[in-house]
Amino acid sequence: MDSLSPVQTTWQQLMQMVQGTIKLLPNIAIAIVVFIIFWFIAKFSRRIIKNVTRKKQSRNLGLVLARLSQGFIILVGAFISLAIVVPSFEPGDLVQLLGVSGVAVGFAFRDILQNFLAGILILITEPFTIEDQIVFGDFEGTVENIQTRATTIRTYDGTRIVIPNAELFTNSVKVNTAFEKRRLQYDIGIGYGDNIATAKKIILEVLNNNPETIADPPPEALVVDLADSTINIRARWWVNPPRRAEILDSQDAVLTELCNKLVAAGIDLPFPTQQILFHDQTESTDGDRAHQREGWPVNKGDNPKSRKISSSLQQLAKNGRNNNDRSNNNGNQNHTQFNG
Repeated sequence: MDSLSPVQTTWQQLMQMVQGTIKLLPNIAIAIVVFIIFWFIAKFSRRIIKNVTRKKQSRNLGLVLARLSQGFIILVGAFISLAIVVPSFEPGDLVQLLGVSGVAVGFAFRDILQNFLAGILILITEPFTIEDQIVFGDFEGTVENIQTRATTIRTYDGTRIVIPNAELFTNSVKVNTAFEKRRLQYDIGIGYGDNIATAKKIILEVLNNNPETIADPPPEALVVDLADSTINIRARWWVNPPRRAEILDSQDAVLTELCNKLVAAGIDLPFPTQQILFHDQTESTDGDRAHQREGWPVNKGDNPKSRKISSSLQQLAKNGRNNNDRSNNNGNQNHTQFNG
């Protein structure tokens, strides 16, 4: 029997593959139908779990269970479909396939898997939830969605920020809406000549009369600093709810009324000021660091008296005129002697 040519051998192998595919067509069609059924079951189960856990207390847990159940059902459907197409497929082959491919997938998608696990942990531990207002680094806004890969927040100026879950899970996040109440504070500077008790009374009256301020805990007005040009009184009050819009409204109303009431009561709201002292530095000890005075020592009889800047300038001008007069007199005397 003559050996078959390479072309004939290839043709026979191709025909065998086509015949094998034709024989598998019913199995492939059944496998596709089975996978589609499992796909719809997965979507239906996810919807049911989300509806059952719609309450705020279990919303994140519901998202976790919904996504895990959907992925598990789809995976089971894929294995069953594969078993229908390839009847010789056994669980041992699956374990071997997962063992080999798992290592490769782990190295290739390390960051993706890390973000996925971080997202699952965030959804389970619930450091923040959807609609919470958070601060992460330079970003601040409202949480829109917590996905398995990243979390999206909507900033207050209308932009969307996508933050990988691994960064959120391993770094500090400030949650402004974690509790029902939030304390606001603002430092108000009054002059050293003003009455501190009167200023405190006005501040507390304004805070207590503000509709956004809650009574428990009560507002406070505390002296916190004796600054260079002001006495700083810190106004502290609590608001509810602690969302950004309500906080800005409360702060605007409080500060506007505080400014009007303090000014109307004659309380000074000074700018930063400096006091300049003029004194003679032509002493015999100038340059001698062991004896040179850096200022005027206390309780010494030769201390100069304090004067206003205007008086000091007038005295300097007067001294300048006296020096000019003496110079002119000396010149006239010299001129007379020369003429003589």
